[in-house]
Amino acid sequence: MSHHLQKAIAQLKTSLLRVGTRVEESLREAVTALNQRDREKAQAVIDSDDAIDQMEVEVEEECLKILALHQPVASDLRFIVASLKINNDLERVGDLAVNISERALYIAQQSPVDVVLDFQAMATKAQWMLNNSLNALVQQDIDLARQVCLADDEVDDMNREMYVQVQDAIKRNPEKIELLIHLLSTSRHLERIADLATNIAEDVIYMIEGEIVRHRTESYQAE
Repeated sequence: MSHHLQKAIAQLKTSLLRVGTRVEESLREAVTALNQRDREKAQAVIDSDDAIDQMEVEVEEECLKILALHQPVASDLRFIVASLKINNDLERVGDLAVNISERALYIAQQSPVDVVLDFQAMATKAQWMLNNSLNALVQQDIDLARQVCLADDEVDDMNREMYVQVQDAIKRNPEKIELLIHLLSTSRHLERIADLATNIAEDVIYMIEGEIVRHRTESYQAE
């Protein structure tokens, strides 16, 4: 690897992790706004989305510049390709944090409904997956990436359970159907965030091993 390419890739990794840190912060604040019925915090997440969008564009431009100027091959090329995909997935997580904040704004204006939905457990697991997919990227840790992929089923199970709970709540509280649909949408957003964290972990595996493991659950098992 030439000195200039090495420097460009190091800078790209820094930029990508900066996006990841900002997105993690938005997700954390969105979940807090939901749990605390904090309209001000929810609005702050919504207002910060433009900055994340701009960061995503800048990282994409970095990737394209490296491809054009250095024509990387082998592991360097895999890193650039994976970075483009990870960058896009992080921006989508940011969008989902905005969606959760929009739900939080609505929910904060409604009287509470008599149903216990454990969003915190689901959010904690999704946040763990996002954080460790990025840790796997930084540390080039393929075992950690596989752990993230395997955790996705757990979040899927939580989302299905949430659906059943909301369905039962609608039967008991038909007058609260709009509020309950917003709650169900929040669960779906968290499940999608877990999916995107899985995508990032899969791209880390590709980056390290050159193997595409999408749709291959058995490939997540550590050897």
